[in-house]
Amino acid sequence: MKLKHYFLIAALATFQFAVAQQPAATGGDAPPSQGARKSIEIKRTELEPRIDGVLDDALWKEATVIADLHQFEPVDHGTPSEKSEFYLAYSERFLYVGARLYDSDPSGISARQLVQGQGMQFDDAFEFILDTFNNGRTGYQFQVNPNGIRREGVYESPNNLNSDWAGIWLVESLIDDQGWTAEVAIPFNTLNFDPATEEWGFTIARTIARKREELAWSSFNRNINPTTTGLITGIRDIRQGVGLDVIPSIAMAMTEDYVAGTNGDRIDPSLNVFYKITPNLTGALTLNTDFSATEVDNRQVNLSRFSLFFPEKRDFFLQDVDIFSFGGRGGGGGNFNNNQNGIPFYSRRIGLSSATGQPVDINAGVKLTGRVGEWNVGALAVQQGQNGLLDKEQLFVGRATMNVLGESNVGVIMTSGNPNSAVDNSLVGADFRYQNTRFSSSHTLRSDVWVQQTDTEGRTGDDKAYGYNVSFDTQNNGFCGNTGFYHFGEDYNPALGFANRTGVDVFSVGGSGRYFLVGNPIIRSLNSFTRFEHTRDDATGEMQSENWFMRPLNINTHRGDQMGIGFSRNREGLTRPFQISPGIFLPVGDYSYTDVNIEFNMSNQRDFAPGMQIARGEFWNGDRDRIRVGFDWRPDEHFFFSWNYDYQQIQLPAGNFDVRLVTANANYAFTSKWSWVNLIQYDNNSSSAGINSRLRWNPEAGEDLFIVINYNFDSEGVFTNVSSEKAEIALKYTKTFRY
Repeated sequence: MKLKHYFLIAALATFQFAVAQQPAATGGDAPPSQGARKSIEIKRTELEPRIDGVLDDALWKEATVIADLHQFEPVDHGTPSEKSEFYLAYSERFLYVGARLYDSDPSGISARQLVQGQGMQFDDAFEFILDTFNNGRTGYQFQVNPNGIRREGVYESPNNLNSDWAGIWLVESLIDDQGWTAEVAIPFNTLNFDPATEEWGFTIARTIARKREELAWSSFNRNINPTTTGLITGIRDIRQGVGLDVIPSIAMAMTEDYVAGTNGDRIDPSLNVFYKITPNLTGALTLNTDFSATEVDNRQVNLSRFSLFFPEKRDFFLQDVDIFSFGGRGGGGGNFNNNQNGIPFYSRRIGLSSATGQPVDINAGVKLTGRVGEWNVGALAVQQGQNGLLDKEQLFVGRATMNVLGESNVGVIMTSGNPNSAVDNSLVGADFRYQNTRFSSSHTLRSDVWVQQTDTEGRTGDDKAYGYNVSFDTQNNGFCGNTGFYHFGEDYNPALGFANRTGVDVFSVGGSGRYFLVGNPIIRSLNSFTRFEHTRDDATGEMQSENWFMRPLNINTHRGDQMGIGFSRNREGLTRPFQISPGIFLPVGDYSYTDVNIEFNMSNQRDFAPGMQIARGEFWNGDRDRIRVGFDWRPDEHFFFSWNYDYQQIQLPAGNFDVRLVTANANYAFTSKWSWVNLIQYDNNSSSAGINSRLRWNPEAGEDLFIVINYNFDSEGVFTNVSSEKAEIALKYTKTFRY
């Protein structure tokens, strides 16, 4: 039987099983009937509040009030344990949100995050989603904690939030004897929106951390995202001013290469300009782009034959990043890398050398992104500076999607240019995403179908890639399933994308189950998960690799502690020797190996949260013992320290070796405007340690001063037999001027 026949059988079985599942009631009020949608009209105001966290401005007395929240965790549509009131109003230039969050025990409010833009999953918080085009596909998320910390993100798709996006908005919060309060002002020139519509998708949610209780105004299936929003209506005659953001910056740096015995300094002015051509169409220009204040990547140790995926962190490329997403590629994937394989546009190809990983100058770049009617459009053109021996290169990406059906879209993409080679390259592709969030009373149905073709000078073989997947998702009791098939031709070569495995066909199928224990004093839910992936050589039909992972039981407590056991089985077919470690080669042949692991992680709701994973079993034609240990320590809102150690002891007939990866974070927040973030990393594969230290002054959104120190060592251990390799200290100041 051919592989595609297995896929069709699995798809049919998954479909039948998912449709058959009808989750048991979990207590609380019944969820809204299918198709029902909350709606509320918000009031226009000429008043302007002082954003100080105190709800004493006259505006809040005339604002629209939302108080009818319900639980979606732990009890879906259950009764909240605490009262919440939100106030909404808008003026010509701002959307205003006020919050009065009552708490019967104010001393129990968790407010330990004091670094702007960082995660607050362990804090009391509230968030709201704005679907400014009311299309149920994309939107903005804004999140606030009791310290007035801002965190925002943009939905690239309804189930994929990119939290690296940064927008300009204002917030202040206060804790008092009734709970806590907050005031938020969102400038309309931070958003893209359709001025022709008076209705926006909207929902607001609250987290009560010590109870792990989640409340929402509008939710479905224990979830909030652009597909589960209600409506705020009456939005009209809003303005973005001229719609011009001018963002100059200056960076000064001193560098020293201890190995080469050289040093130098530089002064780099740069400029970013964003212009709202229309309220829903933005043009961007960047000149002499500088990324010196960008966070460094988290190190990964690669014991596979295929390159690893690192996420984008640079602000210019994150602006309207949702426009360029394609075919459901990217996101998670766990130990399975094919979810990233086949991304037609991967912005890290621009401005970074593939050979050295070092920055390459971006002399200039222009970008156009936004929505025109039912169309979402994006275009990016960049002139990359000289890259080693390569001359300057002109790079282009174009993307367009059209909204179809209720929640679906169809699109095309094209790229041109090759940032890391003198060989000409281009790509064209098309994709269709079907989504139905109300497929059943508890399931969302999603399916992606996509095809791409590259044109690379000198390559005449199979240069196509195509695939499709189907998934059924639920956050409630019941079963989730997914299945997919992908083909990557031998000469498929997306020079501006990401392809770490070509000349293969891939089949995958997975499923998970969740059961909530109502009334249990300790355990909140029981979870299980399994995934199977088979990759074969397209030319010979021989198995290239096969991965099966199963976690039959994962226990989640009300406090957020987790524990579970897992099993994996792997098969690999080597057609050429593979050097897994310096001097250690695995010979040609077929390999089969299994292992078992146990995992335990205490909740970040605790001041001290340790975790551990232990795995033991076979590895290729030998054995492997692995232990991961670490902890997070957050005694108060000012100080945070984490330490993680990943150790692998590998014994193979060709030789034995160890893998050690150490990561430590040490952060101190003086105030919500001053923070000092430090990352220390070491791995014995590169025999190097690195320190990235970033002191940040952020007096308001859109203004930043950074002092960044990067120091790399040759090192046998984290700080043993150390010799300096490279060092850099940089000072960067940037400020946004809005007109």
